[in-house]
Amino acid sequence: MATPHPVSRIPHPAEDGRPRVIVICGPTAAGKTAAGIEVARAVNGEIVGADSMQVYRYMDIGTAKPTAMEQAAVRHHLIDVVDPDEPFDAAAYLTLGRQALTELFRRGKTPVVVGGTGLYIKALLYGLFCSDARDPAVRARLRAEAEAQGAAALHNRLAQCDPQTAGRLHPNDAVRIQRALEVFEVTGRPISALQREHRFGDTPFHALKMGLSLDRETLYRRIDRRVEAMIATGLEEEVHTLLARGYGPHLKPMQSIGYSHMLAFIAGAVSRADCIRTLQRDTRRFAKRQLTWFRADPDIRWMPPDRMTDLIRKSKQFLDLT
Repeated sequence: MATPHPVSRIPHPAEDGRPRVIVICGPTAAGKTAAGIEVARAVNGEIVGADSMQVYRYMDIGTAKPTAMEQAAVRHHLIDVVDPDEPFDAAAYLTLGRQALTELFRRGKTPVVVGGTGLYIKALLYGLFCSDARDPAVRARLRAEAEAQGAAALHNRLAQCDPQTAGRLHPNDAVRIQRALEVFEVTGRPISALQREHRFGDTPFHALKMGLSLDRETLYRRIDRRVEAMIATGLEEEVHTLLARGYGPHLKPMQSIGYSHMLAFIAGAVSRADCIRTLQRDTRRFAKRQLTWFRADPDIRWMPPDRMTDLIRKSKQFLDLT
């Protein structure tokens, strides 16, 4: 059981008047849930989830969703908000996340944003680049060209008019490639230039961002154990239940790490041992991508997850509660 913390007084806004937000981020299996709960309890806070999979109902084991006991310890927001067949993206997260923050500020609570989806955290803190450059006819033509020629052909075209965007997109990322080409055709300008002008300049909050860091060997060992625990606690049964509810393999969340692997096992495409092995491997690769995203942010303060005292101390200093 977690050690109880005294309830802190309500933090004041930053000197510039912006409300304060604490962020705890990092790769999967780094210990974000436990750290977020301890920090929230120490600063009169509540947790706002920032995980692109934990927003889905009925998907608990494969998403490493906080348990009922953990959610009872500290109130959580942005968990279990949509069904697996409902669309959800960073824009939807931005809307719901900002609503949650507004409600927490109204009640005198400190928001503790916890998660590993870097784009969601960035959207919540800084807004999203939104362009009105849309043309249904252009979009339909690009979609048809992608189907006829393949996404790689459109990627080559994008490299000519917007090499910066092409450089960061996988040649098979058809949706984003088509969107970038649509913006260029409608505006005559690369989407990368428009994004630079925006610079995620919507900054209504003063944020302390703390990243949980482990050496690679320890992190990978924790990931392997987590996968084994997911299998042992019923990931296969969870996927069977999702299928029985009518949530088929074609759905976006069912194609994610863990669920796609278990679907392949259920279909007889791989053995149980291969399912576990590839799930561990792909989760390690996912953690590496998460770290690449977060390490590009110079404002994140990195520390080991077992330094709970330091996490709490830095949080209280940030909130002027010391």
